[in-house]
Amino acid sequence: MHFVIMGCGRTGSTLAQMVEDRGHTVAVVDQNANAFRRLGPHFEGRRVVGPGFDRDTLTEAGIEDAYAFAAVSNGDNSNILAARVARETFGISNVVARIYDPGRAEVYQRLGIPTVATVRWTADQMARRLLPAGAISEFRDPSGAVILAEVQVHTGWVGRRMLALEAASQARVAFLTRLGEGLVPGVDTVFQEGDLVHFVLRHDQLASVEQRMAAPPSKDEH
Repeated sequence: MHFVIMGCGRTGSTLAQMVEDRGHTVAVVDQNANAFRRLGPHFEGRRVVGPGFDRDTLTEAGIEDAYAFAAVSNGDNSNILAARVARETFGISNVVARIYDPGRAEVYQRLGIPTVATVRWTADQMARRLLPAGAISEFRDPSGAVILAEVQVHTGWVGRRMLALEAASQARVAFLTRLGEGLVPGVDTVFQEGDLVHFVLRHDQLASVEQRMAAPPSKDEH
């Protein structure tokens, strides 16, 4: 499949190389030709100089045949504008834009433009390593009603099945992170020390799920 990436900074160049390493074709767009040096000598994709929200530039990058478009320049306005052009002008459904302002990211997310808020993402990653308890929101659907959150689970649940955690929290365990690897739990999967548990739940459930999982199980919870 073909991918178009706007912005050849550290994020854009890394993303381009990752996609190409997986066997896809890639075109990278940047207004600064010198930025393409980050791609390295072995990058085989297209390098297109120009603004990523310009139709002719995107056409030169092969947007009409693209499976997906990513806008990861250092400007929020440019990223959103380019994402809208890709979606609304060229009909690319798989579009994502990087946004530095978390507040703006939520607005565009609710308008149907998937975004990654860089500041919020970095803060979340730091919080995962600092906070002794609580929940870290990882994903929110465009309506804001459903979220995916990593919830801290009391060590008293070690040895209990995921079904017991679900029954106690009234939320669904989407997956675990165990020893750095993702794991989709089965009916017999038990909670182990060091597991990170990711729940999918309604936004209004988050506080109650966090509170319940911060406490040990009662005697009748298996």
